[in-house]
Amino acid sequence: MTVTLSDEARLKALLKEALVEVLEQRREWFSALMAEALEDSAFVQAIKEGEATEIVSRDEIFALLGAKQ
Repeated sequence: MTVTLSDEARLKALLKEALVEVLEQRREWFSALMAEALEDSAFVQAIKEGEATEIVSRDEIFALLGAKQ
């Protein structure tokens, strides 16, 4: 099956139309999806930063948390 330039242009237009429709009609869903993606990205960054730091004992962490209360 050969895809012509006009078929590609029509497909692109249909995809744009579908995306716009989803954004308009499912705004809350899309917003939640984007928020989750940003959270996941932040978690990945935090994990990478944590892997580059020295290991701290559980007791040291709780001592610091207790000192702030």
